Amino acid sequence: MTAIAVIGLGNMGHHMSVNLTKAGHDVHGYDIVPELCEKAAAKGVGIAESASVAAAGADVVITMLQSGEQVQGLYGGPDGIIAAATPGTAFLDCSTISVDDARAAHRLAQDAGFLSVDAPVSGGVVGAEAGTLTFMVGGTSEAFEVARPYFEVMGKRVVHCGDPGAGQAAKICNNLMLAISMIGVSEGFVLGEKLGLTHQALFDVAANASGQCWALTTNCPVPGPVPSSPANRDYQAGFASQLMLKDLLLSQAAAGSSGVDTELGAHATKIYERLVGTHDPHKDFSDIINDVRERSQEG
Repeated sequence: MTAIAVIGLGNMGHHMSVNLTKAGHDVHGYDIVPELCEKAAAKGVGIAESASVAAAGADVVITMLQSGEQVQGLYGGPDGIIAAATPGTAFLDCSTISVDDARAAHRLAQDAGFLSVDAPVSGGVVGAEAGTLTFMVGGTSEAFEVARPYFEVMGKRVVHCGDPGAGQAAKICNNLMLAISMIGVSEGFVLGEKLGLTHQALFDVAANASGQCWALTTNCPVPGPVPSSPANRDYQAGFASQLMLKDLLLSQAAAGSSGVDTELGAHATKIYERLVGTHDPHKDFSDIINDVRERSQEG
C-alpha cells in the first residue's frame, strides 16, 4: 500500500483517486472546491485540509490541474507541495499544459531532489472511470519506472514518450490530429444526410474503409452506430469542446515556437473557437457536427 496524494478532484482526478483507493492505496485528495472533496470522500477517498498537508504524508503526489501556471504555483514557493514533501516522494503531473510549463515543473522538482514525470492522459471521463486511460509520460527512465505501477492502476496503456516535456508534446500532437479528424467525420455525416444516406449506412462503409478513425468508430458524432458515444447522450462530455480548444491552442503555440506550418490545425482551432463561443462549451467536442449543420443551413 502506497500513500498517494491526488490534488485536483474534478471529473478526471475524482475517478483516478477512486480507482487508486479501490486498488488498496492510502489516498488523500484535495481540491479548492469543497463539493468535489465531499464527492470523493463519499467514494472512500481521504480528504486533506490543504494540498501541502496531502503532499506531506505522501510517497506519490499526483496533480490534475487546469493550467501550467497552476502547476508551477502549486509546486513552487515556501508553501508549495515540493517544500512540504519528504525525501523520496515522486511527483506525477497529469495535467495538460504546455511543454515549457511541464519542463519548468520538472526543474522545480529536480532542483529539490525529487523524481517527476509529466503524464497527460487520453480517454476522457469515461476512460478515467473505467480505468482505461492512456498515459503519455515524459521524464527520466528512473522516474518512469517509479510512476508506471500507479498509471497501470488508472489506465490500460502507459507510454514513455521521452525526456521531460515529451508527454505533453505527445498529447498536443495527438489531439491536433483528433480535432481535425472529428471535423472531417462530422462534415462527412452532414454531407451524407443531405445526399440521403442513413447514418448507419455511412458508418458501415467508412468504418470498414479508408475513412476509418477513432473519431468515427469510438466517438461517432451521430447517435446510433456507436451506442457508447456522447452523441447518444445529447453530447454529454467525454471530452469537452472547451478542453479540445485548450489543447488546440497549446498545439498552435508549440507550432509557432517550433516553426511548423499546421495549416489544418490553425483552421481547426478557429472552428473550435467558434463552437465554444456559440454552443455549450461543456458538451463533448463531437458537438462540432451541430456547428457544421447550422452553417450548412445558413449556406
